[in-house]
Amino acid sequence: MVSPSSITKLVFLACFVLFSFSDNLVTGQSDKVQLNLYYESLCPGCQMFIVDELVKVFDSDLFTITDVKLVPFGNAEISDNKTVICQHGEEECKLNAFEACGIKILTNPKSQYKFIRCIENDTKNYEQNCFQGFGDDQKEVMNDCYNSDLSKKLILENAKQTMSLKPKHEFVPWVTLNGKPLYEKLNDWVAQVCKLYKGKAPLPKECSSGSVLSETVKTTSELQFSYVNDAMIIN
Repeated sequence: MVSPSSITKLVFLACFVLFSFSDNLVTGQSDKVQLNLYYESLCPGCQMFIVDELVKVFDSDLFTITDVKLVPFGNAEISDNKTVICQHGEEECKLNAFEACGIKILTNPKSQYKFIRCIENDTKNYEQNCFQGFGDDQKEVMNDCYNSDLSKKLILENAKQTMSLKPKHEFVPWVTLNGKPLYEKLNDWVAQVCKLYKGKAPLPKECSSGSVLSETVKTTSELQFSYVNDAMIIN
């Protein structure tokens, strides 16, 4: 006969195992390198990094060792009444909110990136060009998101994430790898991702490709950073 104390211990052990298993599922533990990009939509350097640099993750085997998180907010400010004021004016606020909706609705990382890259590559004509391949239903859902309170909630959440960075961000594009900022030294971000990867899978060929690394040095040296203390463009 099993004693009450033994039953209690078994119940406790079962609960502990279940909690631990559930916790691991929730946290989504991954051995990939976490690349977070904090940006604002009309910042020239942000556009260049999204269009010309991040494409290297999604068009190569770097995707197998890298998780990318896009956080549109950048150097915007929040007024006392929760109004968002963007560095490059109202159009940037609109695009930030629309992109936040796209990131929320398109849960597949490659789809997210494809959508955001299309917008940042042509911010004037994105409504005509950037919904191809996603379907009318998704377009309608994204428009509904943008026109509802959800878009503001998403931007306020992005603001919270951006403003709670430690150390604080000084400019955009602000890139962190596993939580640590690269500051202005983005010239070797691909090499840094390869160096940080500690998983069991073989390193992708891009990690030993001199052409990829030299191209990164060339393109990121031309980035135009938008600093936190730069003047706001009010329109």
